[in-house]
Amino acid sequence: MSRKPASDPTPDDPRPTPPQKPELEDCCNSGCSPCVFDLYDEALARYREALVAWEARQAERMEPAKRTARH
Repeated sequence: MSRKPASDPTPDDPRPTPPQKPELEDCCNSGCSPCVFDLYDEALARYREALVAWEARQAERMEPAKRTARH
């Protein structure tokens, strides 16, 4: 049985995708709570957190020797 090298991308851990920014016309300017832009800002914050975590996982996979040397 062969193992994939640690640097191979895995389909079960895809890079997060950013949320789609609403168009100006998507806001009704009625003072809705939450506004479509509020929802976008929340989704963007979640995306950024997910991206940082994903990048950290990828860095670990690319440098297994450094990871084991720290233990």
